[in-house]
Amino acid sequence: MRDLYGSVRSRAFRVRWMLEELGLDYAYHPEPPRSRTVVALNRSGRVPVLVEDGAVMTDSVAIMTFLADRAGRFTHPAGTVDRARQDALTFRVIDDMDAILWTAAKHSFVLPEDWRQPEIKETLKLEFDRNARALAEELTGDYLTGDSPVIPDFLLAHCWEWAGLAHMPRHAPAFDALSARMRARPAFARAEAE
Repeated sequence: MRDLYGSVRSRAFRVRWMLEELGLDYAYHPEPPRSRTVVALNRSGRVPVLVEDGAVMTDSVAIMTFLADRAGRFTHPAGTVDRARQDALTFRVIDDMDAILWTAAKHSFVLPEDWRQPEIKETLKLEFDRNARALAEELTGDYLTGDSPVIPDFLLAHCWEWAGLAHMPRHAPAFDALSARMRARPAFARAEAE
């Protein structure tokens, strides 16, 4: 059995979505970051946290990769060129989209008010738009690595929706379509339910 800690309004959603896609049993604990329960499992207080057979795992991408590798789904085999390309796209989405969104969130409501630099958000919007357009131009199929979704597609769909909530520019119609395809998956709706 496995236990997932974190809110669906956090990166824990990605893990919950992957668990649903894979049809794995799990108990969901809607814990906010830095709750006592979360800190007891992960000293940083960050979510998500997945506990499986007593092993504690953190970081949404690491957990998703573990789950996909174990199931042999939504990923290319380790040690292959396709996997190297997949991993490069995973890191690119995290570096070029997720990190920008997280920085914008920190300077909007996460950091103490006297630490925030709200003026940075305009630069973040420009950078997000540039990065998204560049990646979208490389899209040659329905998904980032071809005709079926892999881990970076889940990440991109999550970031694309987050970008809309964060009022980031979304001028990449290919990502609108990719995100719509991903959100239409039944596992997405199951993962979204609190």
